[in-house]
Amino acid sequence: MTADIGLVGAGVMGSALALNLADNGYKVAVYGKSPHKVQTCAAAAKEQNLKGEIIPCATSAEMVAHVRAPRPFLLLVPAGDAVDSVIAELRPLIDKGDLIIDAGNGNFHNTRERTKMLEADGYAFLGLGVSGGSEGARHGPAIMAGGSPALWSRVEEPLKAISAKHNGEACCEWFGPDGAGHFVKTIHNGIEYADMQMIAEAYGVMRDGLGMQADEIGAVFQRWNEGPLGSFLIEITGQTAQIADPETGKPLLDVIQDKAGQKGTGRWSVIEAQHLAAPASTIEAAVVARNISSRKDAREEMEALFGAAPTELGDALGDRNTTLNALEQALIAGKIACYAQGFETFKAASATYEWGLDYAAIARVWRAGCIIRSVFLDDIARVLGEDSDAHLMATPFFADLMRDNQGGLRNTVAACATHGLPAPALSAALSYFDMYRTDRGTANMVQIQRDFFGHHGFERVDKDGGGYHGPWVV
Repeated sequence: MTADIGLVGAGVMGSALALNLADNGYKVAVYGKSPHKVQTCAAAAKEQNLKGEIIPCATSAEMVAHVRAPRPFLLLVPAGDAVDSVIAELRPLIDKGDLIIDAGNGNFHNTRERTKMLEADGYAFLGLGVSGGSEGARHGPAIMAGGSPALWSRVEEPLKAISAKHNGEACCEWFGPDGAGHFVKTIHNGIEYADMQMIAEAYGVMRDGLGMQADEIGAVFQRWNEGPLGSFLIEITGQTAQIADPETGKPLLDVIQDKAGQKGTGRWSVIEAQHLAAPASTIEAAVVARNISSRKDAREEMEALFGAAPTELGDALGDRNTTLNALEQALIAGKIACYAQGFETFKAASATYEWGLDYAAIARVWRAGCIIRSVFLDDIARVLGEDSDAHLMATPFFADLMRDNQGGLRNTVAACATHGLPAPALSAALSYFDMYRTDRGTANMVQIQRDFFGHHGFERVDKDGGGYHGPWVV
């Protein structure tokens, strides 16, 4: 037995993570359903002359036999039934106390159930959120762990070794029991959906509202990346918008069909936020936008029925530079609202599931390696480290940013609405901000209706307590 760890799944992510482990001096026994992919992974380790070793295994039993006890096993397989299938395959082969780690995009409810099931039978289980795509998995992802602290201590060293680093600090942390790590990854992906959608909306304003070409748009994003919006997503937007299609010579962006896919984690984040009564409207708008994007035929029919919207902005926001400044402000304010919604969801989940999440630590882990890494996260880590209970928009630093930039968000959303430019995520962010800044809202109208038809009762502004009714209740 020579391997430090076993790894199941030699696909893109599994192979990248295996190579990362080997690059850091670990010996990894790799098994997967595709022998060719396993062999390719092992050959890559030799070609790259890595410090460690990848041992290709033809069967799960061979993989188990190669790993020294107490054995840790990383699963890099699709979420859902595939994870349960691998667990069932491993259980007859492993010993009590061996550790199974689901490092895929697992649903945290499933992680909680698997933890209970395996621990009841004497086995060990961790849920591991891994972000950064294949490039991050190979060279340093952000890692979010959940499970027993004792189990975490068994694998903390190798996981921190392979994780991304921010100013020398590992972007890898344990966040709480059972499904905490996978939940943190789920909300990360929800924020990712919203961030991407708001960027797409800004692109739409430039393309359709200002008539800008792809390379001009890319240059704007590159400039924005030097300021408060500096982030991985803004950076790659600037780069990819200026790439030409090898086949046609046209901007690659212009030949890509406007239908966005998804794998479910964004949807999970919205579902969980709703269950927790945590408003996540910007994330929800982004999920809805992807759903509508996939209905291309229906959109073509609707445009034929109603006609295309008059999308050119003209001077609605001023000249081009003024419009782009407003658009940059809109993205800054929208981003703050989006992150605020994500961290409010964390607070609701932490209280419900008794996880004790460290919100500042979440922001620190996201500073490198993951898809939503941005300059914002240093400030989020700092302000939530000073006051973990604070609403992000109410902290002095981000309150000042909202004051400075909400005008650009408001003007951009207004111009989009009057010119037929869809901006669902930016609009949701603005409504979220306006609802939170309004002391006397309109829910009293909802309550009077509820009491009339359902006798649900209401609170009064001039008396303490609840359970009051209108004169229609006898």
